[in-house]
Amino acid sequence: MNDLSFMRRNYDKKPLEIDSLLKCPFKQFEQWFVHATNRIREPNAMVLSTVQPDGRPTLRSLLLKSYDESGFVFFTNYKSRKATQIEINNNVAMLFPWYSCQWQVEINGNATKLTNAESLKYFALRPRGNQLGSWVSQQSAVVSSRGLLLNRLSELHAKFADGDIPMPPSWGGYRIVPFRFEFWQGGRDRIHDRFQYLKCDDQENWSLSRLSP
Repeated sequence: MNDLSFMRRNYDKKPLEIDSLLKCPFKQFEQWFVHATNRIREPNAMVLSTVQPDGRPTLRSLLLKSYDESGFVFFTNYKSRKATQIEINNNVAMLFPWYSCQWQVEINGNATKLTNAESLKYFALRPRGNQLGSWVSQQSAVVSSRGLLLNRLSELHAKFADGDIPMPPSWGGYRIVPFRFEFWQGGRDRIHDRFQYLKCDDQENWSLSRLSP
């Protein structure tokens, strides 16, 4: 067994008090996100958790592409593993692991597809290579070699050499509408600061409470 017990980090931030947090979790997220943007690489990288039909969870890292108080948006192939699982059970969880800032943000919510117009608007902004890649990959499907993917990419370069690249019919976005946020900050002696926002019944306000570490 490889002993990793010696691997530990002491957190040194000033303790986080509930009165210092904003009442709106979206605004609190934005405050931390702006701070993280100036300090870490790819602060919009997140871990997305979905659930298989048999109840087993699956995880993957992907990139957040936009957010506001209506939710958090990402894009994928609608035939991918994550998308087929969301189709059956749209309860998902996101984690933003901003370790360099001694922070984590966990968000639970429900994922719904964007409109075709919303997905088209974003697809048009993607670099040309990324647009082609959306056509090449049948995401999560078994493929025998990388060479097959590269050959397909070359074919598509030739096919769309002189024009715009259309959006694949099986590609688009999701918006995750949160009902829970948790903001975590590392603390000395493992007395971490954890704060939970829960959506209230009126669907407008949020309750805020401290959780035990």
